[in-house]
Amino acid sequence: MTQPSSLISHLIELRSRVLKALMSVLVIFMGLAYWAQDLYTILAAPLVATIPDGASMIATSVASPFFAPFKLTMVLSFFIAIPYILYQIWGFVAPGLYRNEKKLVAPLLFSSTLLFYSGMAFAYFVVFPLAFAFFNAVAPEDVLISPDISEYLSFVLKIFFAFGVAFEIPVAIILMCWTGMTTPDNLRKKRAHVIVAAFVVGMLLTPPDVISQVLLAIPMWFLFEVGVVVGSWYTRHKAPDAEDEMEDKQS
Repeated sequence: MTQPSSLISHLIELRSRVLKALMSVLVIFMGLAYWAQDLYTILAAPLVATIPDGASMIATSVASPFFAPFKLTMVLSFFIAIPYILYQIWGFVAPGLYRNEKKLVAPLLFSSTLLFYSGMAFAYFVVFPLAFAFFNAVAPEDVLISPDISEYLSFVLKIFFAFGVAFEIPVAIILMCWTGMTTPDNLRKKRAHVIVAAFVVGMLLTPPDVISQVLLAIPMWFLFEVGVVVGSWYTRHKAPDAEDEMEDKQS
């Protein structure tokens, strides 16, 4: 009877933490909903700054002026609530982790959130101005640039997610080194391949101009080097921590 009871208690706790995470998103959304139009204006600023005089954004759907800002607000609420959501995840999995695993997971949860936010900020402040300026520069003279607000929102959300994930490179490297999938020394030997891959990814995720490709490839390369250094530190401390854990169990 103990095992089914334990399973039910875990499911109840999981449901409770999921509800808390959803409620946090809802509370933030309710607090930001009043400024939904202003938030969209801020999001559209990099594009509006590059479109020609006399042009403006348009809404091809009747409900787009209402739904697009509120969709943005909902997604933004989720992004803001990510630290609390990760805290709920940590609270659920932490009791089942060893001491050395807790030393790894807790910093990674914090750093992964910070890196994801950094990737989004990099996309907004660096990539968007360059990309939209390039798109408008290569547009034919007879074409009036009038982006649709819903299409623009979908485009920038995809870019935000892509850059947020790309900036998680150090976390991925640390996990691979920790689990034994690879070693820092092997990654250093493949540095040339990683640099080429960074520029290829930069080419795929950014407009076809050299400046924006380099601006993405260089941070990815830098994050790779950071991941290798931190991964080396974690690898060196893994064995001693594991031995301490076994001693604690035996005692």
